[in-house]
Amino acid sequence: MRTDLCFGRACGRARKRCLKGLLVALSIAIAAPLAAQSPALPAPSRGSLLYETHCVACHTTQIHWRDAKLATDWSSLSAQVRRWQANAGLNWTDEEIDEVVRYLNTTIYRFSEPAPKPVG
Repeated sequence: MRTDLCFGRACGRARKRCLKGLLVALSIAIAAPLAAQSPALPAPSRGSLLYETHCVACHTTQIHWRDAKLATDWSSLSAQVRRWQANAGLNWTDEEIDEVVRYLNTTIYRFSEPAPKPVG
């Protein structure tokens, strides 16, 4: 008589647990390579973080698309960012202002950027 055969409720529950475990292991084995192939989202730029933290509460994208906008080129966009950060008392550095200008220009305005300043 064979004693390794299982009959009854206890054996049925054991099979179900085994199948659940197998299903979980199979799911992980399939999902892991797919997750490894997914490209990571790029980190937000410094300009994006500054703008989203300090400006977006008042300046929705609608302000940038209005007919009477004050930013008409890179220089005037830079002047407006400098003006408003000063009005808000943010004390941004020149580099931070440039980052916000670059972010706004990339995402909204698309003005021609000035030639890079020579180093030295």
